[in-house]
Amino acid sequence: MNYKPILLVAGEPNSIFFEILFKVLKTKKIKSPLVLIASYKILSLQMKKLNFKKKINYLDFKNMNYRKLNNNSINLINVHYNQKNAFEKISDKSNVYIRKCFEIAILLIKSNFSDKLINGPISKKNFLKNKFLGITEFLAKKFEKKKIAMLIYNEGLSVCPITTHLPLKIVPKKINKKLITEKVLLIDNFYKTFMGFKPKIAVTGLNPHCESISNFNEDEKIIKPTIKGLIKRNFKVSGPYAADTIFLKKNRKKFDVILGMYHDQVLTPIKTLFEYDAINITLGLPFLRISPDHGPNEKMIGKNVSSPLSLYKSISFLEKLK
Repeated sequence: MNYKPILLVAGEPNSIFFEILFKVLKTKKIKSPLVLIASYKILSLQMKKLNFKKKINYLDFKNMNYRKLNNNSINLINVHYNQKNAFEKISDKSNVYIRKCFEIAILLIKSNFSDKLINGPISKKNFLKNKFLGITEFLAKKFEKKKIAMLIYNEGLSVCPITTHLPLKIVPKKINKKLITEKVLLIDNFYKTFMGFKPKIAVTGLNPHCESISNFNEDEKIIKPTIKGLIKRNFKVSGPYAADTIFLKKNRKKFDVILGMYHDQVLTPIKTLFEYDAINITLGLPFLRISPDHGPNEKMIGKNVSSPLSLYKSISFLEKLK
């Protein structure tokens, strides 16, 4: 059986991505060809630094045939990047390089070479320059998609924030019926398409205990009516639930997904529950984009002690889809 390749955009060159990739390649059998889009120089420097050896198969991204690829070597599309040391301080220096890596991946996806993308971590401060909230929004712009969602996926329980990387003072202004409905539709479609069932979705309130001392209570005026409307449309959704109790074991086990109003409301508990056993899936794109659920981890680079679990889970999830 021919497995379509999984594209790997290495992302920030000064991160733990190559370290965890080396660990996956050492310990796991992967059937889908992996195509790495990265700098040969950085790759070779970090291979030497981290004592990892594997042959490199150089690829020309303008002339690709995935049926001839396997993982006996590292299948590399080389993107030039000049750095003297294996690891340096994260800076704007890598911005053009990272953008070029994504551009090549986008070309390969649009040419139907692959429909699966994993990207390594990037520095939002340096690469995105406050133009995008995250890579989720960056890729959505490239594919002209406005309805997207960030799903932090685990087989036992997944979460999705209505708003992503926003300051808390802005969040209440962004909560509305349209946005909540869009996220529910994206989650429902993803689970039906890839999991074969309609998910049970719990929706949190915005305010502590779903109560507010303000004259305007978003939970009563916006969230509750939206949920009632979705129930009438036969979605398995309920709430709003107080965010401080929905993640209790007896409560969370009733649901497949918990939809929260802002980033840390749902990402903090999911990471506490599963740590690295979760992956970040972008819903709403014309392909599957996943990233390991962690950042560059600048404090850990070069130490060879980082967990590869989230990257392996990302690859494993895509591989099951063939």
